[in-house]
Amino acid sequence: MKNHCHSRRKFIKTTAAAAIGSATLGVKMGLGQQLNSQLSVLSEKHIVSIVRIKNGKINNAVEEAVDLLGGIQEVTRGKESIMLKPNLVTNDPNCTTKPEVIKTLAQLMKGAGKEVLIGEGSAAMVGFNATIEGEVFRTNKREILDNMQNQVFKDLGYHDLAASMKMPLINLHSGEIAEVPLTNGYAFDSIKLHRSLTEIDLLCSVPMMKTHSLATVTLAMKNLLGLYPGTEYYSVRSWLHERAAESGSPGVAYEILDMLHANKTGLSVIDASVAMEGEGPTGGDLVDMNLIIAGTSPLATDLVGASIMGFEISEIPAFVLAHQAGMTPGTVEDIEIRGLNINDVSQSFVKPTIYPWDAISNQWGVKEI
Repeated sequence: MKNHCHSRRKFIKTTAAAAIGSATLGVKMGLGQQLNSQLSVLSEKHIVSIVRIKNGKINNAVEEAVDLLGGIQEVTRGKESIMLKPNLVTNDPNCTTKPEVIKTLAQLMKGAGKEVLIGEGSAAMVGFNATIEGEVFRTNKREILDNMQNQVFKDLGYHDLAASMKMPLINLHSGEIAEVPLTNGYAFDSIKLHRSLTEIDLLCSVPMMKTHSLATVTLAMKNLLGLYPGTEYYSVRSWLHERAAESGSPGVAYEILDMLHANKTGLSVIDASVAMEGEGPTGGDLVDMNLIIAGTSPLATDLVGASIMGFEISEIPAFVLAHQAGMTPGTVEDIEIRGLNINDVSQSFVKPTIYPWDAISNQWGVKEI
């Protein structure tokens, strides 16, 4: 299946194409020794499951993927409060995590006696901080961000889902903000977060499988950029990327690793029912994959997801940085894969045009509203 999602990159593609180049991976060392335990324990056993969606039953595939990891009780052991973080970059269902994946995970977790929340801070939406022509504006105005997030939740069915299951639906752009200190952070010494993220026991990243014009791929780790509150870092995160670029961030890797360090991550589930190749995260072609990929850590899950997409570790700046920081697993071979084999499901995705931030910083999210 080939379909086009509304392209929020149309504006920058016509103004920045001549500036495309490769970013140099400048790395600060020492973060590996400071990462919290769920990121740096070398002896941790990393397990990832790959499951085929049969007859369109996404719920069955999600349940099977979690069961292959040891079951919901095992992967949430000791975690009583859990936030599910979908990728809702905008209000287009072709570019976002399907509610059915979130619903099934919530049902499993609530059935295990867990408190479940859904949280997101979307990037842009036409009528709020984007135009039909593809121009996107930055804003840190709470009224604009709150109205945009409410509309995204509504348009994608998350309002109805949260109401039907009596789950809090958290707009991560605004509200009570807490500051989390970082030791040897790459871009920041501390990160401001919605307070709910500091109070949960587990953050479960649930992205859609996509390529990305800045990060190369957007999976469980890149999905965490939606945690940066817009009232502090502006929408579309252009201000954030500028600050990180000043520190030498390649492919938005500094921003990703800092946010990963600031949160309590573990179980990650990739919605690969339909994926996106080419000019992602919103302007690429859709590809039927009919897969659910789940893992016990975002890095392990992402290594498998990217491998299925046909990418090498060396092509993803965030993976390279994570490994230089001492994070594991180092390769797909270090992961115990359950269910299907990578070779049975892999496809050679059309790769995105990569824009180093410096190449588009004068065109993307510069104007403020």
